[in-house]
Amino acid sequence: MSSAIGDRYDDRIAGVLSCYGGVVITGTLATVCYAHEMTRFLYANGIQIFKYPGFATALRERVREQAASVAAKAGVVIEHIAKGHIRKEAVVAKVLEQRGDHPGLCMSCRRWKRALRPWNGKPSHKIVLRPDTGKCLHYYFYFMDAEPGLVYLRVHT
Repeated sequence: MSSAIGDRYDDRIAGVLSCYGGVVITGTLATVCYAHEMTRFLYANGIQIFKYPGFATALRERVREQAASVAAKAGVVIEHIAKGHIRKEAVVAKVLEQRGDHPGLCMSCRRWKRALRPWNGKPSHKIVLRPDTGKCLHYYFYFMDAEPGLVYLRVHT
């Protein structure tokens, strides 16, 4: 152990055990997940920046409908989890106690995050998207898989 803690408590440490408690695989649609990338995407596809709210609303509605369909087919109710009130993992643990750990969708929830808004950049006179204090809906789908176990997919709207 080559850390400051290891050096400091070396005489009290009998050994070190290392293993994976879980694996997190993340991915991002880099072309649309940041304000400047979404601005570039909209310009490249001929969508006016100030029409973004309508574009985003239509996309959010399609994601909402698909999320509701997936959850309904699995017999799962989509729950709204407010930030800071309860951890998603605690809710999932309760769901797994009731349904068991067989494969399939076990929970779906939604949560509000930061959004984007059109902005007229005065110095450059270029219209772009900027992060906003508004809210963007995110869906979390928790699945029990036969091999890796519990996994989740987060879908931004």
